[in-house]
Amino acid sequence: MSSAGDAILAALPRSGGEPRVCPYLMAGFPDPEGTADLLLAAEAGGGALIEVGIPHSDPLADGPTLQAAGRHALAHGMTTRLALAQVELARSRGLRVPVVCMTYLNPVAQFGLEEFCRAAAAAGVDAVLVPDLPLEEMGGLEGSASRAGLGLCTMVAPTTPDRRLALAAARATGFVYCVSRTGVTGKGDPTEGTDLLDRVRALSGRPLVLGFGVRRRSQVMALAGLADGVAVGTRIVEAATGADPAASVREVVAELCGR
Repeated sequence: MSSAGDAILAALPRSGGEPRVCPYLMAGFPDPEGTADLLLAAEAGGGALIEVGIPHSDPLADGPTLQAAGRHALAHGMTTRLALAQVELARSRGLRVPVVCMTYLNPVAQFGLEEFCRAAAAAGVDAVLVPDLPLEEMGGLEGSASRAGLGLCTMVAPTTPDRRLALAAARATGFVYCVSRTGVTGKGDPTEGTDLLDRVRALSGRPLVLGFGVRRRSQVMALAGLADGVAVGTRIVEAATGADPAASVREVVAELCGR
């Protein structure tokens, strides 16, 4: 197991208790130079692990809020390299929690699989999640991530058949991202994903993170004993539109964590 995988397991222990909150931030939103501030704010609010979205022009899994944030970030000059630089800056300023880069295949392929993984690891990224990369074609990224010491996260949905569920569980060295429902990020009832969590739990020893639709503290608490982590994206990105984005992000994360 990679050291990055160990860090994620430590941040999201499979204790059967209340899941840890995993804030999602869009790199470059609302300010290309302010992502490091938001990473530190999310940690200060109690985030156990932070997902950093690297914007892409065709984000298949993103709902309207995240799509708009990604378009804004791209229009204001955010790139894959700049996103990694913001993670590195946050690390230099004391960020301790694991960071997972969530992006799409096109930006990674343009960067180069091997170069991307090396650069991400050097910047302080712990793992990568590429939801539009089919499991059958994951070998190249899997090898590059392993050589760089990066964990690899996989994504499954309620519609994922058992055979592919087992494959996704076996390939994850970071965490398994369980989508609570079909569709995109944003609204929804995350408890729809409880059956999926049970299915994956039987197949994987890695942490399970449930995402899509979590907005409130009560929803986090409702997943106690089911998920190890809960990804919250849309509400965090909405908070970043305030007059003081870092303060707003910290406040929302703290609320979700029950602080």
